[in-house]
Amino acid sequence: MTEIRAVLFDFDGVIRHFDAGFVPELESTYGLAPGTIASTAFAQPLITELTTGAIPRREWLRRIGETIGSYEAAAVWGSQPTHADQDVLALADQLRASGLLTAVLTNGTDEVRAEAEELGVVEHFDAFFNTAEIGWIKPDRRAFQHVLDELSLTGPEVFFTDDSLGKLSGAAELGMTVHHYTSVVSLCTALNPLVPCVLENAESSQHPM
Repeated sequence: MTEIRAVLFDFDGVIRHFDAGFVPELESTYGLAPGTIASTAFAQPLITELTTGAIPRREWLRRIGETIGSYEAAAVWGSQPTHADQDVLALADQLRASGLLTAVLTNGTDEVRAEAEELGVVEHFDAFFNTAEIGWIKPDRRAFQHVLDELSLTGPEVFFTDDSLGKLSGAAELGMTVHHYTSVVSLCTALNPLVPCVLENAESSQHPM
């Protein structure tokens, strides 16, 4: 059996989180039906254009504003507060201290790396991969192959976790060990065969989505 040498994390929903009450309040304030912004922002082909780097984030927000009839609402939505899960970052630190590589692969925008740096995330990982720079998005195996090539690893040497089940398939096709993220507690349990991990605030570390 091939030894795991690296742990690859998704970003949004695993490391970075959003206030669940922010968007409903925003839509109510601007007279938008519930779910209007998300159904517009993540519709095809717009979201693929964004996350493959075909359009910048500012153009994405402009198109959202145009579609929903409020550029202001789109701008406010685009500047909503976020936070990094400190337990996940502490877990990443433990993995690195044990000798494992840690990396992030996100279906991101041209600005996501700067956002991750502002949250103090990037310093906890050996590499940060953004599909807007790669040109392929999860679950396309080519996005994962890019990571493998850059890290000089094979699929069986990587453990990958994502909060979206649909994003795991490309990693699994390449032989990665995959884990559907639901909480940092469950992730820690899944990683225990690799390295014992300790969570200081396990009771408050449940996945909010």
